Amino acid sequence: MRMTLSTLNWRRREMVRWLVTCATEVGVYALDSIMQNWFTLFTPTEATSIVATTVMSNSTIVRLHLDCHQQEKLASSARTLALQCAMKDPQNCALSALTLCEKDHIAFETAYQIVLDAATTGMSYSQLFTIARYMEHRGYPMRAYKLATLAITHLNLSYNQDTHPAINDVLWACALSHSLGKNELAAIMPLVVKSVKCATVLSDILRRCTLTTPGMVGLHGRRNSGKLMSLDKAPLRQLLDATIGAYINTTHSRLTHISPRHYSEFIEFLSKARETFLMAHDGHIQFTQFIDNL
Repeated sequence: MRMTLSTLNWRRREMVRWLVTCATEVGVYALDSIMQNWFTLFTPTEATSIVATTVMSNSTIVRLHLDCHQQEKLASSARTLALQCAMKDPQNCALSALTLCEKDHIAFETAYQIVLDAATTGMSYSQLFTIARYMEHRGYPMRAYKLATLAITHLNLSYNQDTHPAINDVLWACALSHSLGKNELAAIMPLVVKSVKCATVLSDILRRCTLTTPGMVGLHGRRNSGKLMSLDKAPLRQLLDATIGAYINTTHSRLTHISPRHYSEFIEFLSKARETFLMAHDGHIQFTQFIDNL
């Protein structure tokens, strides 16, 4: 294991599992030993995804007939390992660390802080969105919201990327913000407008935001009886203007490369643009001017 730690070997994963199986056969001391010295034997990813996960599994507890003291000793070593791995390789180990530390409040808080510290420089938007969704699933909507906003700042979705894999995550983040309330929605909108330039995605977000009141369903399922948000005021005004602007820019861009076989698709795109223009109080006039300029 030490000889192949820094080199690629197709049998390593198999051998990691085999070593953990051997340590399980030997007993608690051997399992604790390989976790204490994980950095000499395993990569951070191997240590969290295979070693610690196996040690904390119910099958290991049952197989070794562990008492409560022994279970806690192994669990403590596994959590320490997970946090060390998350510090060393947050991109690949942060989510595993959070999962392994769920039952220990201090360790879980530490893992979450590691994610926040790494979010600005060491993690991609897809990794942050994955952890944000995990946080929502665990019942931490405000933490999910915080991570989602950080993820959006890493994102750059251009005008022609209407099938980008991050679109569903952006829609989810906006829906989460909308469910939390007007303040959260107002805070995330400038980030969305800055990172997303695709007109169809922006119009989709806009329509979803106008269907229900922000914070309509509270954290405990209580419904708030508020008014729908106005498109003439922040934060939706900024989103509406950005969406109209995106349709204008995209239309001009498409016209420079248009051919007869794209005509029907272009007309369909213009009809979608018109629907968005008409959401503004002077939308009919704006759309007429837009068509005249074309």
